[in-house]
Amino acid sequence: MAINIMEAFQQEPPQLDFIWPGFLAGTVGALVAPGATGKSFWALEAAIAVSCSVSGGDLLDIRPQHTGRVVYFAAEDPEPVLIRRLHAIGRYLDEAAREAIAENLAIEPVMGRRLNVMSDAHLRRVIDYCAGARLIVLDTLSRIHTLDENSNSDMSHLISVLEHVAATTGAAVLYLHHVSKGSAREGQTDQQQAARGASALIDNARWCGFVAKMTEDEAKRWSDRASYERPPIGNRRGFFLRFGVSKQNYDVTPIDCWYERREGGVLVPVELFEVSRNSRSGNREQA
Repeated sequence: MAINIMEAFQQEPPQLDFIWPGFLAGTVGALVAPGATGKSFWALEAAIAVSCSVSGGDLLDIRPQHTGRVVYFAAEDPEPVLIRRLHAIGRYLDEAAREAIAENLAIEPVMGRRLNVMSDAHLRRVIDYCAGARLIVLDTLSRIHTLDENSNSDMSHLISVLEHVAATTGAAVLYLHHVSKGSAREGQTDQQQAARGASALIDNARWCGFVAKMTEDEAKRWSDRASYERPPIGNRRGFFLRFGVSKQNYDVTPIDCWYERREGGVLVPVELFEVSRNSRSGNREQA
């Protein structure tokens, strides 16, 4: 049905329903990063945050607007790995949060089962299973289709199918994807154009986030200690990663935050401080 133009002019517009800031319900978004960076862990913790109807489940501090059922299709990691990740995350949750998450979160290990959303039969099963969900996570995109990733035509078709899933179920669909080798090599994984394959993958998505490992320069600039001297992170940089948003169509709020990787791979927000001048001088003298 066409939009009533006069009504739109005169009446107060509806509030936008965001899954988390910038990511609108009923749309398709992407989370991109090089392999082994932490995007699957971030997505799993985000799924837990959205599925937890009581306090204590938002370990990432993404502040979901509403909670609800979440379906996570894990096409890249086997079931024992997923269980180990859940066990590690569970150490940070109280019993009430655990129960709420267990009730609302469905994790489907589909590695090796050849899920193909471009198949009508597979697509119907996905839509039926995800009916009424608030968030659907597809980890990773390359494992759920057989199209040419470098073809804009094919990737436009793929995103349109995911949009059909979002529109039919009402859920936001988040797919995980890798960055190109060139972007990783040049340290540009936080750019909108960093995603591997055709530009339509990001151009046609409505939201795109990224996770990136701390660089050597950032490890010299930042400290995780609030003391006066603030020594730089230095060779501990492998424990820190940055999350940000490279594209959001429905919000302009800048999002950029750091996480520390704890035991088991769990990501926890961390406040970083500019390295003090004394520490920088000491580093130069040592060098």
